[in-house]
Amino acid sequence: MSPSQIGLLTGAILGLVIVFGGPLQALLVVVLALAGLIIGRIIEGNLDVRDIFGGKDRS
Repeated sequence: MSPSQIGLLTGAILGLVIVFGGPLQALLVVVLALAGLIIGRIIEGNLDVRDIFGGKDRS
């Protein structure tokens, strides 16, 4: 899937959540999606947690 297709799908899903669930539910969807993205990146090895929290090298 291309990034534009993913963006379109995400926008459509969030739009439906806002229409049928309300803005607070949409915010919850966004927060949980971001958490899932971060966890997935960590598991894949594409995101180093030490870079985020500024861990020092102990060499």
